[in-house]
Amino acid sequence: MAEDITIWSEIKKYFSMKGFLTDKNDVTRRINDGITFKGPNLWVLVFAILIASLGLNMNSTAVIIGAMLISPLMGPIIGMGFGVGTNDLDLLKKSFKNYAVATIISLLTASLYFLLTPYKGAQSELLARTSPTLYDVLIALCGGAAGVVALGAKDRGNIIPGVAIATALMPPLCTAGFGIASLSVKYFLGAFFLYFINSVFIALATFIGVRAMKFRKKEVLDEKAYKKVRFYITVIVIATMVPAAIMTVNIIRESIFHTGVDYFIRNELKYPGTQIITHNADRENKVLTLAAVGRELSESQINDAASKLAKYGLDGYQLNLIQGSISDSLLSLKGTISSMVSSKEELNATISHQNIEISDLRDQLSYFTRYEFLTKQIVKELQSFYPNIELFSLSESIESGKDTNCINKFLSAIITLNPDSKSVLSKDDLLKISDYVKNRVSADSVVVIVR
Repeated sequence: MAEDITIWSEIKKYFSMKGFLTDKNDVTRRINDGITFKGPNLWVLVFAILIASLGLNMNSTAVIIGAMLISPLMGPIIGMGFGVGTNDLDLLKKSFKNYAVATIISLLTASLYFLLTPYKGAQSELLARTSPTLYDVLIALCGGAAGVVALGAKDRGNIIPGVAIATALMPPLCTAGFGIASLSVKYFLGAFFLYFINSVFIALATFIGVRAMKFRKKEVLDEKAYKKVRFYITVIVIATMVPAAIMTVNIIRESIFHTGVDYFIRNELKYPGTQIITHNADRENKVLTLAAVGRELSESQINDAASKLAKYGLDGYQLNLIQGSISDSLLSLKGTISSMVSSKEELNATISHQNIEISDLRDQLSYFTRYEFLTKQIVKELQSFYPNIELFSLSESIESGKDTNCINKFLSAIITLNPDSKSVLSKDDLLKISDYVKNRVSADSVVVIVR
């Protein structure tokens, strides 16, 4: 027993905060300094919002991270949690007021930017901020806890910038501004709810941390007002948790379903020379559509795989396998020319005929570089997975910058969505489309653009 107590005591020493916390008055001063949005703080917020909006517009993760590093949005959120934790109603009111001001100014700035920018497309970084998940709740809780520990510690190191990046307050707020500018209720509600989730649970984690570190509480003079504040806070937390709980259930269901699909593909459709490159499940009609490249599977192999769908939780689903390969016309032409020049005598005899064949070959090369034939095929295949795709174009692009000697070539895949469709392409969808087109045309690099 004595040995157990000693081991536990040793463990507690490693986690103990004694000797590492700064003066409590200094912490309060730091929090008060970071709450107010006036003068420099307000201008920094505006510029941070503009930088984040540019990053989302450019689809640049590095620029978005830079905006999060300089953003002062964490101040009033931590202030709200600290105010509740220490019974400081004045601090709570002041923090909430500045939080509301910062949020409104941020939305106006982002909306104005997206109204004026010439490029209106929704990039993958924008789309990723419109679907809150349980992971966002957990990240906000952990980030808020790390933030309050950093505020209380003598040596804060680089914790606060890390928390600002992890909790990601700026991108969803900018995406909400994009929703306002593009009159998209779905974008606005999804992104703003993500921002609200982050704010609530950062404040909640701060409240828990303040209580755990035993900060001195203020004496409550108006008990009735304090009870009312606690009631409102409880309602807000519960109102945030209810949709979060619903999302959790949906996420678990989605995860189980997609895991079943992945295991089905991995175990039942693993044949040498054949690769399944993308899949899509129509839940309403219970159809699992797969796209394969390489060696085509026989009908008996497909039927055998379809008979095992129920084993992976896909009972009632029909299997629709899209197969096809690109005939190598160039290789065929090369073989024809090689047979023609098998001997020097034949070469001399048919040189005029070869010139005609070479001219035809050049025409064929020009034809293939325009990707017209492939575009017609691919758009039908993509529409099997994504019915909201209305138009699709494929072309070779050449990119050059200040250094004119440096030229990059890549394929541009431009997608136009049906304006009447309410569904959008998620970040995962764009990655799948990019991989599909890349494999379909044997390209090294494909850039997918949605307009």
